[in-house]
Amino acid sequence: MQTLVGGAPLPNQPFPVIALRGGILFPGQELALTIGRTRSLALVSTLHEGDIVGVVAQRNRVEDPGLSDLFEHGVFARVEGVGRAQGRNLKLEVLGLNRLKLTSLVTDGPFLKGFGALIEDANDKSDEAELLAAQLIAKVKGLRTAGAALADLATPSQTPSRLADTVSAALMLEPEEAENVLREADTPERLRLVLGILAKQLARAELKQKIEGDVRRQFGKHQREAVLREQLRAIQKELGEGEGDSALSKLEAKLDAAGLPEEAREVANRELSRLKSMGEQSPEANVIRTYLEWLSALPWNKRAPINTDIPRVAAQLEADHSGLEEVKQRILEHLAVQKLAKNQRGTILCLAGPPGVGKTSLGQSIATATGRPFVRIALGGVRDEAELRGHRRTYVGALPGRIINALRKADAKNPIILLDEVDKLSSDWGRSPEAALLEVLDPEQNSTFTDHYLELPFDLSEVMFIATANTLETLSPPLRDRMEIVELSGYTSQEKAEIARRHLIEKRTSEAGVPNASLVISDAALLAIINDYTREAGVRQLDREVSRLARALALEVARAADDAVFPKRVIEPNDLAKYLGKPRFHNESRERVAFPGVATGLAWTPFGGDILFIETSRSPGKGRLQITGKLGDVMQESAKAALSFIKSHGAELGVDLADLDASDLHIHVPAGGVPKDGPSAGVTMFTALVSLFTGRRVRTDTAMTGECTLRGRVLPVGGIKAKVLAAHRAGIRRIILPEQNRRDIDEVPEAALADLEILFVQDMADVLNEALETDTGELPVVPGAGDSGSPHNDPPLA
Repeated sequence: MQTLVGGAPLPNQPFPVIALRGGILFPGQELALTIGRTRSLALVSTLHEGDIVGVVAQRNRVEDPGLSDLFEHGVFARVEGVGRAQGRNLKLEVLGLNRLKLTSLVTDGPFLKGFGALIEDANDKSDEAELLAAQLIAKVKGLRTAGAALADLATPSQTPSRLADTVSAALMLEPEEAENVLREADTPERLRLVLGILAKQLARAELKQKIEGDVRRQFGKHQREAVLREQLRAIQKELGEGEGDSALSKLEAKLDAAGLPEEAREVANRELSRLKSMGEQSPEANVIRTYLEWLSALPWNKRAPINTDIPRVAAQLEADHSGLEEVKQRILEHLAVQKLAKNQRGTILCLAGPPGVGKTSLGQSIATATGRPFVRIALGGVRDEAELRGHRRTYVGALPGRIINALRKADAKNPIILLDEVDKLSSDWGRSPEAALLEVLDPEQNSTFTDHYLELPFDLSEVMFIATANTLETLSPPLRDRMEIVELSGYTSQEKAEIARRHLIEKRTSEAGVPNASLVISDAALLAIINDYTREAGVRQLDREVSRLARALALEVARAADDAVFPKRVIEPNDLAKYLGKPRFHNESRERVAFPGVATGLAWTPFGGDILFIETSRSPGKGRLQITGKLGDVMQESAKAALSFIKSHGAELGVDLADLDASDLHIHVPAGGVPKDGPSAGVTMFTALVSLFTGRRVRTDTAMTGECTLRGRVLPVGGIKAKVLAAHRAGIRRIILPEQNRRDIDEVPEAALADLEILFVQDMADVLNEALETDTGELPVVPGAGDSGSPHNDPPLA
């Protein structure tokens, strides 16, 4: 019977097999393995010191290898030790004994087993083997990359066969090369194979040494050129040639005049020295030169003079904008603090309101009034933090972000920077530009703002940041907390007319080529345009209608004669249909609420306030409730709460509960394609349901808002100013509000309050007393479906 080294017999039955995913085991070599695969763990758990296993390398890195996934040749190995590794893994130490040839594999057990034959070494004692072994030892001594360890292992005391295996293990062969060495049983042939591999290693080592020498010589050449260039500059300076004319001299002068802080000056000097030491054609020279130009162009210590004449600033703000008293007051307070306390700390405001109310133009007006430079940064659609904080200089074409770029454009460290549409920042996976603003808009941190490109702190504490947003809902709480929110709810009709007189008419008629005095819009016509052709919180649509009117007049005159002379034209309300078409809006609350079961509510949207109608109907059924109109969960819950209150207080409300249980109810909010949500429609839904079952109509001149509870209380809601102005625009004259919202009425302009009757209520009984007519009257015929009156398609929040 053939025996293995060490006296262990070769079994006549399948032997356990360990498949190596990385590394090769040669005879005579020890190897420590970390065992983690399920089958291998099952095998190692049965092994003891002195057991014999087959060790074969894998061709493919698969979890459960078959015979085709393993190399044909491996070694029999003796287990030297079994221990515990990290987690569930085990540690196995083995010693390679003899070569084996794997002929088949058994894979249906808990671990791999194989059949194979032991391969005996041949001609190990021959003279040829001894000569080849001596040659191999001499080659190893000249291979520097093998290190001293291999030289110590390859000693004449080893047999030629063991020497070939030892050198092969130390050379870190590729799996295919290792397979060829293991396959070869004849010792002289195996030595020739290893000598060939070693010759390739020596050739690669010599080539690597040559390349390293060439690199060192080339580097020395660059250093020599740098020294010669420095000597040339010194010679030119002594001769008075080229002084002050070179680009580097100009750049250095700009850096000296920039007033850089100490840290920035050290960085600039270091980069300038690097630039002087390298050639003009070096790729890095342009990168360093661009960086230094940015450092020299920034206003490190340059401030713009600020106009602190409070009456003059107030007059400028008043001339540029009508209304917006709260914003103007806040600006004047800021200037007063700067004037009295000599405090240069910047201000961070957020102007939140619907489109067209003048948020962006207000920033320019503030800059004009205070004398500061003004820079606008459009944030809509920005989705990458690097757009705000810059790219690192490791990237090709890197530049600073928009904040630093705005300061360079302003050429002062105390400008007004308008962050326009901050609520339109986009975020996707792994990138959040909004997070980059947290440091910019924090007065406690922005004194050391660091742009990724500059990698130097820049003081932003003197910048006045003004952010604009249509809604605050999309902003994260940390960002909202860093800004002082000033809400702009919109203008009254009188304020819009004043804005049109002072700003819009003259501007648009001039653009249309119409002399300003040739177009006169009467007060009645202007109010008709505001009420019948626009229904918005701002004046953007009004601006379009005025422009359209001017263009229509220009076309009319141009058709009359080639040398058109503009006659004076006075526009009255009756002329509007001719130039602007039929009116787009009308007061539909009277016809929509002219029969029981319909009530007018108030809603808030990112585009200002709006009115909405709650419609209810009943049909024979079993007390089921259906709610339509694309309502959110909160609004549906408000409807259910209102119905529950009616059921629990039917006798007090005059509602027949038997009739209620025998009817299916349907609550609908028109404009069904527009999402709606919020708790403030609860009072309106309650009123509409009571009106439906009692037959008492809701007053046509009345709108309401408020949250209702199961106990009949009316809770406060938000957006009061925007809702009241929306009711005023829609022709509503009576508004029912929760008692706790009484304090919010102070924000509503006096011009709107003069036309409105505000009724404050505490419970449902107060609502019904103020909202429902006293008699039921005849039930009118239901009119045809009409327009909801909503001037936009954005989701209202009740």
